[in-house]
Amino acid sequence: MERVPSWHPFVDDLKKTEIKILGLLPLLRRYARSLSQNEADAEDLLQDCLEAAFASQDGWRGSNLKSWLMTIMTNKNRNRHRRNRNAPPTVDIDTANEITAPPSERDPLERDILESAVDLLSEDSRAVLMLIVVEGYSYAEVSEMLQIPIGTVMSRLSRARKKMTETLQGHNIVPLRRQS
Repeated sequence: MERVPSWHPFVDDLKKTEIKILGLLPLLRRYARSLSQNEADAEDLLQDCLEAAFASQDGWRGSNLKSWLMTIMTNKNRNRHRRNRNAPPTVDIDTANEITAPPSERDPLERDILESAVDLLSEDSRAVLMLIVVEGYSYAEVSEMLQIPIGTVMSRLSRARKKMTETLQGHNIVPLRRQS
């Protein structure tokens, strides 16, 4: 790919876009973790997303940078799953003992129970649930990001909430509901 010369009028816009992308790192990292289900894969997914975004940023002229980045990450995750469909999941035994949850005043197992319940969801349902419930996007925004109809977003969210409620029943954890 040919780099834009420093005298080009879009150079300032490119630098602004890079700064905005870096400002969205916490959001992207959270979304990558929710899609990947483990820290190492999440970091790889985040890096792949950022590489693709920085490589094609000069061609981006959209109005919603977050949506564009979430779409890139979703597509990168889908492509990764297609490639690794038959590969068994693995965890590095050296890092498995280092995975800990931060201290909490509430039930110390609550986070583990929630993560387990989320992990039981299909990849598509998990993505919709995380984008709407955790990140607070609207149905229309999620529809655009994942490139699926709004009705599909709504049905996946409904099934994800139902599955989460069934899984969490008996653990005294409040089911996930949309904030009013």
